[in-house]
Amino acid sequence: MYKIRKLDEQAIENAEKKWNSIAKPLHSLGVFEDIVKNIAGIQGTQNIDIKKRCVLVMCADNGVVCERVTQTGQEVTAVVTENFAKGATSVCAMARNIGADVVPIDVGVARDVDGVVNKKISYGTKNMLHEKAMTYEQAKEAVQVGIDCVKELSEKGYKIIVTGEMGIGNTTTSSAVASVLLDRKAEDVTGRGAGLTSGALERKIEVIKKSIELHKPDKNDIFDVLSKVGGYDIAALTGAFIGGAMYGVAMVIDGFISSVAALCAEKLCPKCSDFMIASHVSKESCTADILELLGKKAPINADMCLGEGTGGMVMLAALDTALCVYNEMSTFDDINVESYKELK
Repeated sequence: MYKIRKLDEQAIENAEKKWNSIAKPLHSLGVFEDIVKNIAGIQGTQNIDIKKRCVLVMCADNGVVCERVTQTGQEVTAVVTENFAKGATSVCAMARNIGADVVPIDVGVARDVDGVVNKKISYGTKNMLHEKAMTYEQAKEAVQVGIDCVKELSEKGYKIIVTGEMGIGNTTTSSAVASVLLDRKAEDVTGRGAGLTSGALERKIEVIKKSIELHKPDKNDIFDVLSKVGGYDIAALTGAFIGGAMYGVAMVIDGFISSVAALCAEKLCPKCSDFMIASHVSKESCTADILELLGKKAPINADMCLGEGTGGMVMLAALDTALCVYNEMSTFDDINVESYKELK
């Protein structure tokens, strides 16, 4: 269905040799060494380049918000989306600090928003408690939006893309999708999102349970799952991850919502996870389990749950420092010292 690339194994091997030649204990930068090797495989060279970078933020509203599963109202999605365009959100501040561009996409905000890329499928999804969140075709369309966005960014020279999102209620939809795909109870995959009382959390869990009972999503059909209990932001991010594998771009998984989309992408397009980089383990439930299923280890565990791609920004900043060692540090040959040996 999707024609994806393969990692360059020779480039990975060359990057590993380079790491092992650097005058420091073997593997002492841990997961960051693995990330650099992964990016080498994606780019086809040990001389990796991630200077041109961005965060791709998919913005959409969710009809289920009317069931009082969130602390704030639906109108906040549009307000924050506008602030992306103004450079006035958390991820915008972080992006400026590390030289990343912010690319906000309106894939389903409930009203029109100036200053962002308009790829709107519809003005928000339906209330999944009573009807399908979207049609099957709309789910496909949203996934294609994500693929197309990465294609365009790749053509503009972006080498690494952090996946971000904005949509009030999207931890509810993400938990619903996770419950189906992981075959786990709703209460095991649902957290407090942007801040819920215990009573509101119980209501959120009940809404997810009833929505799944009503629609009976087929976990073997990702479009069916997304259309019944998903959101446009999740679907578009699903496409973005697939696009990374199609166009050879490193795609950074942010937090819970992003990881759910990454899992959807891997089920739609096996091996596209080869082009994914984990950033952090979100405070939200089951993120670690999803990353493990994807075969990814996140270098950061800071109890973050802000969204927008902020965890990915923190990881990129840390990765930059690891790359300073990779690119600038002396080798054992340079300092005439015998290199470390692998212990058996």
